[in-house]
Amino acid sequence: MVKNTGRPGYLQIADDLRDQIRRGSLAPGDPLPSTARLASTYDASLSVVKLAVGVLRSEGLVIGQQGKGVFVREDGVPAPPSSGELAQIQATLRDLSERLARVESTLADRE
Repeated sequence: MVKNTGRPGYLQIADDLRDQIRRGSLAPGDPLPSTARLASTYDASLSVVKLAVGVLRSEGLVIGQQGKGVFVREDGVPAPPSSGELAQIQATLRDLSERLARVESTLADRE
């Protein structure tokens, strides 16, 4: 189900489907549920579901077959981030944490 978190619904759905692919719940070669089924599962519109599937297509995780459906790619599961990428992600998280702490401190001072 799409939650009201401020993150767009199509990205929440893409995140969940991506997680299912990485965990193996949706294995290579498996079809994704139909757009209508996904819309029902996530309580979202068809257009939101189509956007989510489009994200996964652009990432190379799924592939569409005309008249058959959308399937998890055999070779589409991305590799985990390299140590350099991981270090960059960690540095970004530290920076964001520091910025958030400053914002929270400023807001607390105003109260």
